[in-house]
Amino acid sequence: MHSKITTYAKTTVAIASLLALTLLSACATQTNKDPLEGMNRGIYKFNDIADKALIKPVATVYKTITPSPVRTGFNNFFSNLGSITTVLNDLFQFKFTNAFTDAGRFVINSTFGIAGFIDVAGMDNIEKHKEDFGQTLGYWGVGSGPYLVLPILGPSSVRDTTGLLFDTATSDPITYTHNIGEVRLHNQLRLAQLIDKRTELLTATDLIDEASLDPYAFMRDAYLQRRASLVQDGLVPDEFIKDDSEEASK
Repeated sequence: MHSKITTYAKTTVAIASLLALTLLSACATQTNKDPLEGMNRGIYKFNDIADKALIKPVATVYKTITPSPVRTGFNNFFSNLGSITTVLNDLFQFKFTNAFTDAGRFVINSTFGIAGFIDVAGMDNIEKHKEDFGQTLGYWGVGSGPYLVLPILGPSSVRDTTGLLFDTATSDPITYTHNIGEVRLHNQLRLAQLIDKRTELLTATDLIDEASLDPYAFMRDAYLQRRASLVQDGLVPDEFIKDDSEEASK
């Protein structure tokens, strides 16, 4: 079993590395942020239909019938699991102070916080960071590449999809449950994670649908700006400031 897990991880890491190298050569000449718009809009439409027919109603019911402390507990639990990915990518980016802080948060919440359901570290005002391998690639100069819309998962890019594959294979505890043969538990956790994430976005997606003439374009631009900002630790990249200025002058 151990050899199977190791082989699986090595294979996924190799794929991620290959995609990253492809990005290094291709993204330097990438000028159109959405060259796959036709395909992306098709997937976006599929996601929108699936969301309105199933995912959003389930999330709405969950939010309605589940007490707020319980919802907060599950959200804390999944956030705490994500700390492992954050710590690993802190190290990849040589952010050793952040890695120490985030590792401390994980240990405190996993023990005193009852497997992360209670954010004890947050109560103690211990700073929280969020890093992933897509941000790590960006930190080391890899461009985002073409914008992508993933089935069910939504907005992404070639770089961030590469990062997602890497993180899922190497530092996601839910993936580990599948690797040790707990397929049912794995599927239950993934479903719960999806519902938790969708519940968080209920208000935001309603505002997008109501306020934007083209929700697809709005979501694409917002996603790319947010990811570029995260790569630069919260700064707004010059390219987006320039784009906004050009739009305002028209």
